[in-house]
Amino acid sequence: MSSVTTAQSSSGFGLDHLPYGIFSTADGPRRVGVRLEDRVLDLAAATGRAELARPSLNDFMALGHDAWQELRDSLPGLLGTGDHQHRLADVELHLPIEVGDYVDFYASEHHASNVGRIFRPDQEPLLPNWKHLPVGYHGRSGTVVASGTEIIRPQGQRKAPDATAPTFGPSQRLDIEAELGFVVGTPSRLGEPVSTADFVRHTFGVVGLNDWSARDIQAWEYVPLGPFLGKSFATSISHWVTPLAALDAAWTELPGQDDPEVLDYLRVDGPAGLDIDVEVVLDGEVVSRPPYRTMYWSPAQMLAHTTVNGATVRTGDLWGSGTISGPGRDERGSLLELSWGGKEPFTVAGRERTFLEDGDEVTLRYTAPSTGGGRLSLGEVVGRIAPARTARL
Repeated sequence: MSSVTTAQSSSGFGLDHLPYGIFSTADGPRRVGVRLEDRVLDLAAATGRAELARPSLNDFMALGHDAWQELRDSLPGLLGTGDHQHRLADVELHLPIEVGDYVDFYASEHHASNVGRIFRPDQEPLLPNWKHLPVGYHGRSGTVVASGTEIIRPQGQRKAPDATAPTFGPSQRLDIEAELGFVVGTPSRLGEPVSTADFVRHTFGVVGLNDWSARDIQAWEYVPLGPFLGKSFATSISHWVTPLAALDAAWTELPGQDDPEVLDYLRVDGPAGLDIDVEVVLDGEVVSRPPYRTMYWSPAQMLAHTTVNGATVRTGDLWGSGTISGPGRDERGSLLELSWGGKEPFTVAGRERTFLEDGDEVTLRYTAPSTGGGRLSLGEVVGRIAPARTARL
């Protein structure tokens, strides 16, 4: 549990939050900072610790849970001096972690059911295994980028339902997936599974995450082995990593998992879901508000399932929750669902829309209850779509 509490902050970045990131100034290298309101504390200068003078959070995260808590407990005193602080407007923010492995899950029953109804209208929306295990796939860590990075429209093979052969070209059904990302701090040993109870000792914090998706490329390639080029071109995460300790007030009960009951290694004790609200903003207009609290599978269960076969997790590993969608139409976390596969356009700025167009800007915003009684503003995720590029010959 966190011992850092404060009065409500109107910005969502008060003493009850204190997210970590990587920043630089015009005359300095990249290093670890912590945010309070509109200022960034240079932790390397404030503490003299070598692991905080690195261009990623990895060396600090590798120290483990007790070290994270010790530094967090010291932050109010360090911030109170006013020393070694920069205005947020005067620093440049960077990718906060050196990403190891990247795994993306499919943990929302509402999202999975919607996708099943869209693509398999004459069958059961959920496949038989879905309520027995958290379904996931391995993504590409090298294309995880920081918020604000331009997203270039991917190219690839796609095949229209009425076509006899595939064609090649820019994706025509470019989409978003509003997700939450979880960052591994403490690694595990090969062959030793991580239990759901050990989730908090291995997980450093949370980021906002947009799993950009080319639905036409994905639809043609994913049978029988799953997503590949339709997902691997870009995944955006927030600049700020919210420590798990800052989310003490956000834990909530999971939706029922008693029909069917989960296997023993997936059982959780106490509240295991998170009450985090998301806003999906397309070209300045809110088009959806997905609630993370409706997710079927919890982050602790996702980590336990990732390692149950003996696979390791490493410092800097990232896993995504999968698209966050609630039961209402205005709670869907992808344009695929909002437009029901492109068949039911939605309106933005008085114009009907389905999938992303060049020049579109998508912003994902996140808030959660804070220990101070207000709400935290988790790091937002921004991306603007640029036209496809042809290969240099």
